[in-house]
Amino acid sequence: MIFLKIEELTERERERERVRLRHTYNDIIRLENFLSSWQEFLKGKKKRRDVFEFSLHLIDNLVDLHKKLTDKTYRHGEYFAFKINDPKPRSIHKAGVADRLLHHAIYRILYPYFDKKFIFDSYSCRIDKGTHKAINRFRYFARKASKNNTRTAWVLKCDIKKFFANIDHQILKKILKNHIADQEVLWLLRQVIDSFETPEKPETGLPLGNLTSQLLVNVYMNEFDRFIKRKLKVKYYLRYADDFTALSEDKQYLVDLIPKMSQFLQTELKLSLHPKKIFIKTLVSGVDFLGWTHFPHHRVLRTSTKRRMLTKLSKNFSLESLASYLGLLSHGDTFKLRQKITSRRPACAAKVSKRQNLKITCGERKRTRCQNATDCQDWPNSHPTRGHPRRDPE
Repeated sequence: MIFLKIEELTERERERERVRLRHTYNDIIRLENFLSSWQEFLKGKKKRRDVFEFSLHLIDNLVDLHKKLTDKTYRHGEYFAFKINDPKPRSIHKAGVADRLLHHAIYRILYPYFDKKFIFDSYSCRIDKGTHKAINRFRYFARKASKNNTRTAWVLKCDIKKFFANIDHQILKKILKNHIADQEVLWLLRQVIDSFETPEKPETGLPLGNLTSQLLVNVYMNEFDRFIKRKLKVKYYLRYADDFTALSEDKQYLVDLIPKMSQFLQTELKLSLHPKKIFIKTLVSGVDFLGWTHFPHHRVLRTSTKRRMLTKLSKNFSLESLASYLGLLSHGDTFKLRQKITSRRPACAAKVSKRQNLKITCGERKRTRCQNATDCQDWPNSHPTRGHPRRDPE
């Protein structure tokens, strides 16, 4: 009976892989899709000059874009390049309004199809995923690998070197061709992919700033995810963009994984692991992943992030920044840090607390109950910074 169920599951997976994109080129370029994409694109951008100018003649611009795409005369425009520090320097390339609108239109049609192809434990740029879901999943894997913290859990953490800049165009187009039969859709995707190249590396690289880049890199790395899960059979594996981890109670097992991963990335995807960002360490010693340092029973904010946060609040304070940082801190064991921040500006902290429902750790809930109870001895382990954060809101 068990074998029959396994065969049914594998058959379902094979059938799902055989299903190709059913949407056509006309579904992407129809005016209704453009109008819906425009409403999504407008969020937070209404007051920007280029967006405002485009909106003054919105219908004319949409009709013109539709005509170019229908006649196959569309050519992707140039990018406006600038740099940000987040915290390390990053090169961002911003496309024109019409091109970004088209990116949204493509994304609205392609994302639902490709999202079903991705593994569950891919958390970057996906609906109902994100960093908070990823760190909670990491905590779950840590408990499983350590047999509920009764054994030593080893963590392999890796990073891909210059991820976006080294995406190979030909490999990406080949992967897309395996999923999409419509030649017109493939032509449109080629226009977007070939619109950008890494300097001195022809036919390589995707721009940081395109909505389509977020989807395309997940499509690209899904090949690696499937290799890890189906060929190497790694049980406790999760990935966020170019950062990925694997957990096991056997250190040698993780050591043996590194050359296999590296070889697949180099031969199949033309990517390479960052030699200075590969490490294997125990969970007890603290694992730095997605901005938090993780331990068996708690997690704390990365030291560099904490310093940057305190510096920004002291130099350029605003209620929005305070609310944002307090929301971030609510996902870890940061009671003392929150107390330090709110004690500096208690009136502002009170306003923020009223505006948003901040999550608190289990330890803090017990501590609150202790203060209201007649006998505090009924509440053991009521230290305010211990316990586990509540799950992410839906």
